[in-house]
Amino acid sequence: MAYLVRRPSGSIQIRECVRTERGPCSRMLASFRGALNDQTLDRAARKAVRPLDREDLVAKAQALGIGWTSSTSVAARQLLKRLRRGRALDPVLVGLLKESLSEMLEMALPDDLDEAADWVGTSDEERGATLRGLLRLSDAIVRSRDVRSPGRSEPYPHIDSEPREAA
Repeated sequence: MAYLVRRPSGSIQIRECVRTERGPCSRMLASFRGALNDQTLDRAARKAVRPLDREDLVAKAQALGIGWTSSTSVAARQLLKRLRRGRALDPVLVGLLKESLSEMLEMALPDDLDEAADWVGTSDEERGATLRGLLRLSDAIVRSRDVRSPGRSEPYPHIDSEPREAA
C-alpha cells in the first residue's frame, strides 16, 4: 500500500512498504513539489511492487492539503486559454468537442466566471507578475493623494479621576 510523506525540504514523496528478508522496508516511488499529477502517479506506478491505488493516493493528498491536477484539466485549461486569445481550431475538432461536452452534466455557472476565465491556464509566474503590477499601481495611487489631517481632536472623551462635588 502506497502512502504520502511530507519532507522537511518541502517535497512530498510517494512511498511503499515492502517485505524484505530483514523485515519491512519503505521505498520511495516518486518525489514531487506542488500539486500531485498524473505523471507523478505514473512514475510511482512503474516503480511499485504492488498495484498502485490512484484514487486512494489522490484522496490522501487532498486530506493533507496537497493539490491534485489531472492531465485532462491541464489540457482543458490550455485549450480554453488559446481559444479566449483568439486562436483558431480545426472545425472537425470543434464539432467533436461540442458533441463530447454536450453529453456532460450541465451546471449553472456564476455570472462573474467570464472575468475569471481569462486567468484559466495562466502560469503562476504570470499571475504573480500581474499581482505585483496591481500592487505597484495601488501604491502609486495612494502616494499621489494629498494627506489631509483633520484638526487635532481627542479620540476618547476626557475622564476625570477625581469625584465631582454634588451640586
